[in-house]
Amino acid sequence: MAALGRWKMYLSVLRSNCRVILTDVKPVAQRVGMRAAFFTSVASLTVGTTLCAVPFKQVEDLCHDSLIRRAASLVTDSSSTLLSQTTLALIEAITLYSKAVHTLVALQRRYLDSVGKLSPADEDAVWHVIIRQRAEINERREYCVRLNTTWASAVRLCEVAAEAAFSSGAEHACVTIRTHLDLAHGQVEEARKLSTEADKLLIQTKVLEVERLASTQGPEEEEVPEAYLRED
Repeated sequence: MAALGRWKMYLSVLRSNCRVILTDVKPVAQRVGMRAAFFTSVASLTVGTTLCAVPFKQVEDLCHDSLIRRAASLVTDSSSTLLSQTTLALIEAITLYSKAVHTLVALQRRYLDSVGKLSPADEDAVWHVIIRQRAEINERREYCVRLNTTWASAVRLCEVAAEAAFSSGAEHACVTIRTHLDLAHGQVEEARKLSTEADKLLIQTKVLEVERLASTQGPEEEEVPEAYLRED
């Protein structure tokens, strides 16, 4: 009986010690967890701050000269785009004008070959076709003039952009846009040669027309209508 009593007392003391130990361990574990969470948060914040700081560091490395060179390059790119678009439009307009002139020349020569062979109704129909073709030529000529003005403005803009790129140190952009300028000038000059040749051919046909009508038309014959003879 005495031994049993001693065992009960020993168990009671052991339980009390265990509760004390567990009570002391829980705050320690909580403090350790809080410290771990704190260091984890600090580490995350440090990494995030480092990643966010990279772009700002790069921006700080850009000086005014570098930013000016980049802006000059952008200006040359946009100016080259405008020059390319206006050059293509002008070349197409000049080409269509030249084709219209050649069509008119062919119509006039066919009419001259048929003078005296057509009925009044057929001759009147031919005159109306020629008049419409002349009106189309006038419209295309005016359109070429408008496009040429825009193209000339684009050329001046590219020249100014090239000067700005050169003075800012953007040599590559300057060389590129000057190459585009030379190419545009060459293409437009080739197209203008075609239109000039077409205009010369039209003048020659007009002279031939006047001579042919003067030689085939008698003093009492019906005169050719003024609408056919005029250029507009």
